[in-house]
Amino acid sequence: MHHQRPPGRSAIVQPRFALRRTSALVFLALAAGAATAQDGGVATLPSVQVVGDTAGTTTEGTGSYTPRATAASTGLSLSLRETPQSVTVMTRQRMDDEDMRSLADVMASTPGISVQNFDSERYTFNSRGFSISNYMYDGVPTAFDVGYAAGESSVDPIIYDRVEIVRGATGLMTGAGNPSASINLVRKHADSREFKADLSAGVGNWDTYRATADLSTPLNADGSVRGRIVTAYQDNHSFLDDYQNRKTVFYGVVDADLTANTTLSAGYNYQNNDPQGSSWGGFPLWYADGGRTDWRRSLNTGAHWTSWGSTTQGAFASLEHRFDNDWRVQAVASHSRNEMDGKLLYLYGWPDRETGEGMGASPAWYLGDRKQNALDLKASGPFTMFGRRHEAVVGASFNRQKGDFDYRSPSDPAAVGNFLNWNGSYPEPDWNDSVTASRYTTTQTGWYGALRLNLADPLKLIVGGRYSTWKTDSVGFGGEGHTAFDKNSFTPYAGLLYDINDTYTAYVSYTGIFNPQSYQDRDANWLDPLEGKSYEAGVKGEFLEGRLNASAAVFQIDQDNVAQADPGQMVPGTTNQAYTAAKGTRSRGFDLEVSGEVTPGWNLAAGWSHWTARDGDGNAIQTDQPRSLVRVFTTYQLPGDWNRLTVGGGVNWQSHVYTIASGPNGDERVGQGSYAITNLMARYRFNRSLSAQLNVNNLFDRKYYSQIGFYSQGAWAAGRSAMLTMRYQY
Repeated sequence: MHHQRPPGRSAIVQPRFALRRTSALVFLALAAGAATAQDGGVATLPSVQVVGDTAGTTTEGTGSYTPRATAASTGLSLSLRETPQSVTVMTRQRMDDEDMRSLADVMASTPGISVQNFDSERYTFNSRGFSISNYMYDGVPTAFDVGYAAGESSVDPIIYDRVEIVRGATGLMTGAGNPSASINLVRKHADSREFKADLSAGVGNWDTYRATADLSTPLNADGSVRGRIVTAYQDNHSFLDDYQNRKTVFYGVVDADLTANTTLSAGYNYQNNDPQGSSWGGFPLWYADGGRTDWRRSLNTGAHWTSWGSTTQGAFASLEHRFDNDWRVQAVASHSRNEMDGKLLYLYGWPDRETGEGMGASPAWYLGDRKQNALDLKASGPFTMFGRRHEAVVGASFNRQKGDFDYRSPSDPAAVGNFLNWNGSYPEPDWNDSVTASRYTTTQTGWYGALRLNLADPLKLIVGGRYSTWKTDSVGFGGEGHTAFDKNSFTPYAGLLYDINDTYTAYVSYTGIFNPQSYQDRDANWLDPLEGKSYEAGVKGEFLEGRLNASAAVFQIDQDNVAQADPGQMVPGTTNQAYTAAKGTRSRGFDLEVSGEVTPGWNLAAGWSHWTARDGDGNAIQTDQPRSLVRVFTTYQLPGDWNRLTVGGGVNWQSHVYTIASGPNGDERVGQGSYAITNLMARYRFNRSLSAQLNVNNLFDRKYYSQIGFYSQGAWAAGRSAMLTMRYQY
């Protein structure tokens, strides 16, 4: 029997993020009235009323696939054309059209982002050859640990106005992380001065049922105080055998105009994921004789008693004041808590082709609690110097995260038996007393600023930087292995933009990021943080008065100070291997993207990205991530008498991937060939209030690996699925 340690702490690794603060004021409300359109008339949406969106960043109610502005890259509210980095904004309309019900759904359709699904609950997101570890909520960075998934990739996007993705190094706004991309989730706000309701109910295959409600109302006579509640409930089975998940989402926010220029916002969010039959890891890629397996797509290596429940809660408050000179100051405070309860079963080994014997079992029970507090203070606005108008932003942020995770081992796990007949009936073991799996406190403080200098009519320079302090104190498994260290780092930012004409802008940029690492050298000094440096050059175009945006960029990313074993050297006073800092990874590639309204009624979002990455010795790395990605989705509202009907569809294509995995005959190369997944949608609007939408995913029922080689195992992706949703807006 082949023995392999279960995917414990290192394999429950997932970018973590706890919910954060509110942002610059959201929501374009649908106007009142449920009046039915005249027979033969245009089935138009209710009129739109904008309240408080002074930054012009809200996407809800615009019906657009592109934003008017974003502050995710620099902290300054800029159009995509004015931003010297590759930026994608998944708008509210786009998320509704594709029926996105989790953050993983959003990322799977984002240009330049690849998604790996390890088992029933865990996803990782990657960009430009690096895993994404940089998350923000309403522009406030969120700190992460490196273990124990707690439902973060299952965050339901229904409570968000948009998701902003900035590719490359993003240290100016996020602090510590990888030079991959940042993901900024921007919440909806209570910005309607009259009652609004948006209700939906949907049904799909695998016994999927979903209901949502989004209600907005004024809380006083003049509407200066407003409230909004968003809730969702989903009950679904899966293409996996004996799997079921129940998800409950609640979000409430109050926005109050204390004066004409001062707004106070406060809110609370809650999400509970209650899966049963959760899998942990994948299935064996080989039989014991070395032949490759080809299991049914529905094979679930979880048991009837396995589960990976998680609960996320967050509370936040923000106060913003807008001065008459166009400067604004915003203060934000937030608290979040993530809890996870995972009774899990990991199966390992290679079964005999005839008897099914040879598999081992490793049950484990993880319990975790992660709390996080964040503060952010920011001021931004214009100023005049040398007869020209410029812009500036300065800010400070604080984040402290505390994690406490325990582990319970099985007292006497049963044998697996014949894996060929596996049906999840493996018995739950008795559990031993809990021990500490991980306990830590991580604190990050940052001071940041940026200037947008108008050097000449066509020439703009953006310069800035962030000074960060990072401190951690942790103990490892069983309460052993105490680690405590702190690091300081300065992260620069620079971008130069030249307006070629009224449509096109050329740019070059340099951005940085750092990531602390817990390795020591032969003198017991902690190694300097990993340094990520991103160089980018490109051209951006803005068409149809900003309703359509396009970009083309080339990039190079270097990550240095990578820990490398120092042969024959130990850390003084310990038996730990000593390390030195070495030259690391280089990634190069390009991004092409277009998003927005091509013609009235025709929305398009399309992207093509490609990259290569090698280590300091010139070897290809991250080969389990696709080098090339194509993401396309489009919708079209038919003209004339057919205007009630909107049709759409898209294709997500990725190139082949491979890795080296350990099989019964030693190391072997395993991989997944390139593939394309086709998705369709159609929406019929019966009148101004009532509509029906059908979404079909994986139209041609393509069978492919969602991951291959993780702990030398594989996992299948979902087959064809459909969802029919009725929606009522008042």
